[in-house]
Amino acid sequence: MSTDLTLVLGGARSGKSRHAEALVTAMPGPRVYIATAQVWDEEMADRVARHQQDRGPGWMTVEEPLDLSGVLRRHAVPGTNVLVDCLTLWLSNLMMDEADIPAHSAQLLETLAAVGGRVVLVSNEVGLGIVPDNALARRFRDHAGRLHQDVAALAGRVVFVAAGLPMVLKGERP
Repeated sequence: MSTDLTLVLGGARSGKSRHAEALVTAMPGPRVYIATAQVWDEEMADRVARHQQDRGPGWMTVEEPLDLSGVLRRHAVPGTNVLVDCLTLWLSNLMMDEADIPAHSAQLLETLAAVGGRVVLVSNEVGLGIVPDNALARRFRDHAGRLHQDVAALAGRVVFVAAGLPMVLKGERP
């Protein structure tokens, strides 16, 4: 278990990213924002621009849709605070790339256990709704659920955000 690893889960528009950014902003040292989103349309471009504006200055942004382990090894070094937003977009990117999800997930867990910096991971909790009606959506939900369980087991703190309210599921309150 890593006390320097925090997993922040929540639904869409729950306030999870805002909470994760506040956690990282309160930490001393440089801040790195690892963005896993890919901009495919104007609406997504607007979302990315709003996120960047909301973060404000003082963040180094690294865009990496696929090689999350590699970028973490380069940037999650002692004294640095890293925010990854978000794991579910990363999973979507891997699925669209027809990548080996279990292998990439295992590599990510190995990397998270070894990095020297403080890392906060954001992810969408997608397992609280109905069972999806198609195989692709069910595979995505299953991959996300397994990844969340594995990261939560490794993390020193797990927070669930609903309606902008953080609920600590594991670890101490910041």
